Amino acid sequence: MVNLVNNDVLMSVRNINKWFGKVHALKNFNLDVRKGEIIGLLGDNGAGKSTFIKIISGLIRPNTGEIYWEGRRVNIRSIQDARRLGIETVFQEKGLIECFPVSKNIFLGREPTKFRFFMNLKEMNARCEKLLKQLGLNVSPEQEVRFCSGGEKQGVVIARAMYFRAKLVNLDEPTRALSIKGVKEVLEFVKELKKSNISCIFVTHNVYHVYPIADRFVFLHRGEKILEIEKDKVSSPEELNDIIISRISV
Repeated sequence: MVNLVNNDVLMSVRNINKWFGKVHALKNFNLDVRKGEIIGLLGDNGAGKSTFIKIISGLIRPNTGEIYWEGRRVNIRSIQDARRLGIETVFQEKGLIECFPVSKNIFLGREPTKFRFFMNLKEMNARCEKLLKQLGLNVSPEQEVRFCSGGEKQGVVIARAMYFRAKLVNLDEPTRALSIKGVKEVLEFVKELKKSNISCIFVTHNVYHVYPIADRFVFLHRGEKILEIEKDKVSSPEELNDIIISRISV
């Protein structure tokens, strides 16, 4: 077992179990997330990927198990608890308000103010513009989100996580239903997270989408981790697929 006070390890989960009625959605799940690491969390629908992400994001509680953050055991009971630790999650639903401009979506619920009570739109737009340029997002802070492409919308929520200095960003199926261009944009955004030493768990059922950027791959099948492998141990997404299929077939 990895030392839980290892300075390279940001988060450790131990023996996480989750039941929904008679369904054992997550079975004795263990995982260490290193600082600045991108993990590809793979599996088919119903494998337990989103269940795990919801647990570490504070949306649901595990039935058993422990979570350690920077070596210290923690209880994550809410999204606010997760955010206080530095965990931001981009769910499939994206959590964006389509009729709001980009800047308001980035600062949603945490807007800068002036005179204590009034939203400081000028400062918010200026901060937003700087962040969008850093990510290479060619959109205006005042543009309504509904006019953004799928890839740009994912960029907006990733920008939110970066601005509020997240240490771990969870992306739940971020490339689902995106065009080829949109997928490429999202992968570039994730590379920016790594440059900022922000860890990332990239949840997907598509090996080809996450292979170019991940440092490590974890595969879940029916709630159980059946594979964990470093990127340098596989030469191609095809080889990774073959390994996964061989494990499922056992």
